Amino acid sequence: MLDKLDTMIGFHRQALNLRAQRQQILAANIANSDTPNYQARDIDFRVELTKALEQHQVKRQTAIGLHVTSPQHIQVNLPQQFSPDALYRIPFQDSADGNTVDMDLERMAFMDNSVHYQGSLTFLGEQFKSLMSVLQQG
Repeated sequence: MLDKLDTMIGFHRQALNLRAQRQQILAANIANSDTPNYQARDIDFRVELTKALEQHQVKRQTAIGLHVTSPQHIQVNLPQQFSPDALYRIPFQDSADGNTVDMDLERMAFMDNSVHYQGSLTFLGEQFKSLMSVLQQG
């Protein structure tokens, strides 16, 4: 049952985590719009989501469920949490102070990312409502 639940929401969980990390990167760009020589960064969402899903699949296949209650127990080193590769954004126009933040582009990317994040949350909420409805009827 838990395996099916993980399959059902795994994609959206990975997408939400990646969207949250992208939101932090975009917010940092906006916050540093007046910082001399600041280089705007962003991630390629599709590429990073594919990598996150592949890592999640490997993690699921190699996961060992050990509960360590003593320092003498075997230690398990599971893969670290996925962190995306932030790339430097190529500016459309050079600035005198070396800053590459384009506020119009950053605001648009920030809002687009927010809308997709909220859409994923809404979709997951509806999935859980459907699941609860099925469980209550059964």
